[in-house]
Amino acid sequence: MANAYVSGMQEDLKMYGNQYTYAGTAYTCAYAVMQIPSTLIIQHIRPSYWLGLMEIGWGIFTFAQAGMHSVNELYAFRFLVGFFESSFFPCMLFVLGSWYTKSELAKRIAIFHMTAPLGSAFSGYLQAAVYKNLNGSHGLAGWRWLYIVCGCMTVPVGLATFLFLPDTPHKTRAWFLTDAEIKIALARVEKAGKAAPTPFTLKTFKRILTRWRWYALVLGYVLYGSSCQASSYFAIWLKSEHFSVELRNIIPTGTNLISAFCVVMWGFGSDFTGSRVAFVLGPLVYGLIPNGILAVWPASVPLKEFAFLTCGVQLMTAVFYTWANEICASDNEERAIVISSMNGLQYAVAAWLPIVIFPQTESPTFRRGFPATFGFVIAALICVCVIQWLAVRERKMGLASGGQGQNVGVVIEMGGDGYSTDDKVAGDVDTVNGKGRGKVNEFQEIATGGTTLV
Repeated sequence: MANAYVSGMQEDLKMYGNQYTYAGTAYTCAYAVMQIPSTLIIQHIRPSYWLGLMEIGWGIFTFAQAGMHSVNELYAFRFLVGFFESSFFPCMLFVLGSWYTKSELAKRIAIFHMTAPLGSAFSGYLQAAVYKNLNGSHGLAGWRWLYIVCGCMTVPVGLATFLFLPDTPHKTRAWFLTDAEIKIALARVEKAGKAAPTPFTLKTFKRILTRWRWYALVLGYVLYGSSCQASSYFAIWLKSEHFSVELRNIIPTGTNLISAFCVVMWGFGSDFTGSRVAFVLGPLVYGLIPNGILAVWPASVPLKEFAFLTCGVQLMTAVFYTWANEICASDNEERAIVISSMNGLQYAVAAWLPIVIFPQTESPTFRRGFPATFGFVIAALICVCVIQWLAVRERKMGLASGGQGQNVGVVIEMGGDGYSTDDKVAGDVDTVNGKGRGKVNEFQEIATGGTTLV
């Protein structure tokens, strides 16, 4: 929406005051409401079916935005886009966490999450190209063509989801996986301490809400997410500095490209070192710099541009979700609820917070907004330290009791060759084919000995 807004939509729809913020709120409300229900739904319906259906709906209402002629229509379509888009992120995080082990998960989530800033960057380049080449074509403004092109890309992805998403190891019916590979996947996740699905009951929710994990992880993520809002107002600041329409779309892509690089770097670094908390704290500490600059709002245009461009360095969402996946690995239902609550409640806060701290009437300086994001970085740093303390304490209590305790995904024993069992099984999967079904017992034996996860 930001690309369309600065490319003519504001003038065509006669938007004024805080209407841009209200449109974002309409989207965010629908997006937030469906987070937890979506992860509950895929416990009963195959994720490939649910996500495929929602993706197609997302594409349909992306198309619809090309035909809107009033702000009220914008509000309605943004709400519906948010509704249909809402399932994708939490459900995909749950699916990824259901397949991969500690030494693999952060990289995969990082690669998956990298597509978000890359998509935003591509949208900027796409809008610049669309505005230059299609603006006025067939009587349609360039920003309308952007929604048409995006819709053309979204609907086919929904159709592909039906065919290629493998669901979860316990439910998969993927046509491209052999029975042997499915059994190996089940052995891997069992050894990694990932619990099998069980029915949701009132006792399930009571169990989840009487532990510290839901409260601490959700609060930490909400604070972190609230600290990442500054870059959303980059294009609006560029417009106030009288940059051209093309540059308003192209320059902010630098933030997205930096974010994409850092997301992958933090994810791979976290898996390589085996540390989650270090790659959550490090990016947050850096976030004090750009948010601090914008909070002060110096006169220097290059300094403010540097701050906007490097806001994305603090984006370590993939590692945070990997950390949550591992802390909750021993309880499948808790993992689903915690992950969806983290994203859902962060968006619930984002539905009203920008209205309070980033009203369009205060653009582009946002004298409440940027100081607030700086404060959120500090609060998130404190909360992350508390989460780490609670997780370590829980692990030590589990070890002291003579058992595994609550699984927090920490490898404490290695195989005799120095590699974790997860790595052995991951390598052996590549050797399995349709004729290799007789080796399943051998693979399962590897998958259930030599490494202890707590």
